[in-house]
Amino acid sequence: MSFLADRLDLIKPSPTVAVNTKANELKAEGRDVIGLGAGEPDFDTPKHIKEGAYQAIRDGKTKYAPPAGIIELRKAICDKLKRDNGLTYTPDQIQVGCGGKQTIYNAFMATVNPGDEVIIPAPYWVTYPDLTLLCEGKPVVINCTQDSNFKLTPDQLRAAITPKTKWLVLNSPSNPTGSGYSKDDLRALADVLLEHDHVWIMTDDMYEFLVYDGFEFATIAQVEPKLYPRTLTLNGLSKAYCMTGWRVGYAAGDKDLIKAMNKLQSQSTTSTSTISQWASVTALNGDHGFIEKHNKVFVERRDLVVSMLNQADGISCLTPQGAFYVYPSIAGLIGKKTPDGKVIETDEDFVTYLLETEGVAAVHGEAFGLSPHFRISYATATDLLEEACIRIQRACASLT
Repeated sequence: MSFLADRLDLIKPSPTVAVNTKANELKAEGRDVIGLGAGEPDFDTPKHIKEGAYQAIRDGKTKYAPPAGIIELRKAICDKLKRDNGLTYTPDQIQVGCGGKQTIYNAFMATVNPGDEVIIPAPYWVTYPDLTLLCEGKPVVINCTQDSNFKLTPDQLRAAITPKTKWLVLNSPSNPTGSGYSKDDLRALADVLLEHDHVWIMTDDMYEFLVYDGFEFATIAQVEPKLYPRTLTLNGLSKAYCMTGWRVGYAAGDKDLIKAMNKLQSQSTTSTSTISQWASVTALNGDHGFIEKHNKVFVERRDLVVSMLNQADGISCLTPQGAFYVYPSIAGLIGKKTPDGKVIETDEDFVTYLLETEGVAAVHGEAFGLSPHFRISYATATDLLEEACIRIQRACASLT
């Protein structure tokens, strides 16, 4: 009998973390590797946010925090949600966690019973289905193809809902595609959800501020206030504020749900770092001008990557509305052979080929639930992105 718990067999290590780890290991061995697997801005945390942390340390604000988060941060989150999204919350409706991943874990662990269904549009962030499985729920994955710009349609949603449906997970702009749901898109989905009052909505808004070309971000409780009582709005400081390592995510929702999530967190991490929380207060309440400056760079990088990938043999790449990912199709490469005679049968075969022959690390589409695609993060230096795309073009041209 294994010493390890059977529940571990339900999940797998994060593929995105694994790719980043592998790329770093190869670099440490002296290999020339360009890592495009990590969803992490290459910009440093802005100085005024760092100063917020320094000041907290100087002021001795280094003690335990309550499981829900320090009251100053929860108030700042309430102010942010009112200011940016027109949503009214009170501090007892807010939980601060160790990044967005923990808030999802807390919510599922507090609500999902064995056999409960969680509707997850694919491509999806790799964490959604695995945390559902860990809680003994059933992921109901809906394929949202390139033809629909990787977005869930009302008909697909209606067909997927059953009496066992507990949650619908929405992520906009999306990881891994960068596709965003417009207000009209959300309105159409909301109309379906109004027909099924037992379905709760988890909306992951982590990339809210990383939107381009005039795309207007919206969140579903804002679009349809009747869904507010059963919507858990998730967000965090990692992406737009360049604070991935600070580990601060948050959830806003029903008081009883937040209370249950706090109960769970009180027996796990207790809270995220108090110093990180004070830095987050500074981030939310302070100057946001750096976001627009960063977005201008992201747009340049996005356009470069999309253009160069679409010039590669067998690759087709849409232009995303937000985040910092592209999710190109490699349907035109399936069945081709590498110079050493290996057949590219899957997108995992393709990214393995890229890494081994050209030193480009990307994540295969199967990890996100939709093949044949792969994900590239363009949150890295522009010159490295251009070199990576040249290598990808060369790799594709070498297939026969």
